[in-house]
Amino acid sequence: MKLSQRIMAIKPSATLAVDAKAGELKAQGKDVISFGAGEPDFISPEAAFAYARRAMDEGRTHYPPTPGIPELRREISDYYKRRFGLPVEPAQIVVGCGAKPMIYEALAAIVDAGDEVILLAPTWVSYIEQIRLVDGKVVVVDTEKTNFVPDLQMTEQAITPRTTAILLNSPSNPTGIMYGEDILRGLGALAVKHDLWLIWDEIYEQLVYGENRHFHPLQLMPELAERIITINGVSKTYAMTGWRIGYAWGPRKVMDKINAFQSHLTSGATSIAQWAALGVMRESEADMRKMRDAFQARRSLICGLLAVMPLISFPEPQGAFYVFINIKNCLNKSYKGQLLQDDIEFCAALLEAELVAVVPGSAFFAPGYLRVSYATGEDAIREGMSRLRRFLEEIK
Repeated sequence: MKLSQRIMAIKPSATLAVDAKAGELKAQGKDVISFGAGEPDFISPEAAFAYARRAMDEGRTHYPPTPGIPELRREISDYYKRRFGLPVEPAQIVVGCGAKPMIYEALAAIVDAGDEVILLAPTWVSYIEQIRLVDGKVVVVDTEKTNFVPDLQMTEQAITPRTTAILLNSPSNPTGIMYGEDILRGLGALAVKHDLWLIWDEIYEQLVYGENRHFHPLQLMPELAERIITINGVSKTYAMTGWRIGYAWGPRKVMDKINAFQSHLTSGATSIAQWAALGVMRESEADMRKMRDAFQARRSLICGLLAVMPLISFPEPQGAFYVFINIKNCLNKSYKGQLLQDDIEFCAALLEAELVAVVPGSAFFAPGYLRVSYATGEDAIREGMSRLRRFLEEIK
């Protein structure tokens, strides 16, 4: 039977594939340590369960309004006014089944077949596939030589008459790097000059460490208000990945279309999960801060352990919960007689020899790197890094 060219071209998520492989080995009784999936290991805050139970007890199990329950949209509106001083109105907000579907819906609303979307590599794997799913063209601007911060001249050179949008993620998955004021102003100026959309994915915006500060582009350039679509959610901040609640907001002209698209796609997000999200946004700031403090401690631990290892280097992550490790000095060398030609072979050998699962940088358009998630306990970090160091010390 025929399958579409669109579906035949799609590649599965490399991060979920790594986690699935680690799960298979664990099921075989092997002591695997996985640094693959970007998922907090904490339990969702109690407010999520309390609000969900109350919603079920009150029978709130029918179709919710497509753009989200009014209470949650008002809470998101209040959050952006409180945190960023931005006048986001509930009518500008659409709640969906996670941030990932909201990115897809945003792309579907602004990209026609053949339109180009600029990504700044290293870039999250699903951006690439989602652009292709709406028949858009991925245009990659590499940031490796500029410390994973975009070069504005290179970015502008990538813009053509078919460019529709620039998709941005800060703090970044996979690097943990953040975009400062000057970069955001520069990218915003390019969007205005070339009449482009900005899709601004800030799903990790609360997970920022040390003296680093997260800015929303509209704080710096209010003139972007009619050309920016913001993506956020509760998954990372509140350890609620399985509840599947994300949201997008932007100018009414595009959000009304995204809402209409969602009405035919999912009919909206699960009602009970929306009430759970409302609960954590209202009552779980202390829980969020406790989790963020734990991530910061883990960041210090893992960076300290990595810093003394041979052959590798990495930028200290400023946000999110990933370390992006340069392993180019390990490639085309031998591990116990096995030639490590690229990052994919490195990851396979590491998993086989030391039962440590990490994601190859090739999945993020960054060959020669590894992404290591520290969204796991400190004991697992210590043991996993000990195994990685042992592996590195055997490379000749």
